[in-house]
Amino acid sequence: MRQVIIARKDLNMSPGKLAAQVAHASWAFISQEIRGSGSEIGGQLPDYMYVPLVMKKDIYNEWFCVIFTKTICEAKNKTQLLKAKTIAEELGMKEGVDFFLIKDACKTELEPEEVDENGVGRTLTCIGFRPLDDETAWKISKKYQLYR
Repeated sequence: MRQVIIARKDLNMSPGKLAAQVAHASWAFISQEIRGSGSEIGGQLPDYMYVPLVMKKDIYNEWFCVIFTKTICEAKNKTQLLKAKTIAEELGMKEGVDFFLIKDACKTELEPEEVDENGVGRTLTCIGFRPLDDETAWKISKKYQLYR
């Protein structure tokens, strides 16, 4: 079992920016579960709170409790990165559950590719997948080379 993360090469991100974006992509599936679990709490929150994390048994046993295996691949550009999204959707995966598009807030070194109705600019940097069995991970990553 491994987690696939694909980052854009054309953005020429500094090593620190790349590391931050890949970290966002890696934690996206866990943070989604935490946010979902904590949404029922509401009201005045204490300084510390217990939020249950619900995770599929195979992910917990074969990835979370082992070595967090990751494969970091590169996409030449935004179009090639979005092909991974298409592959995932063809495999029946859902955005926000099985994979996550990571968009930088463009506060440091990247320029916005898109601006929303509130004037907030973002740039798509990575796509991160929840941990997948090796066969499924290979179906997604085989068209991409390792990031170098």
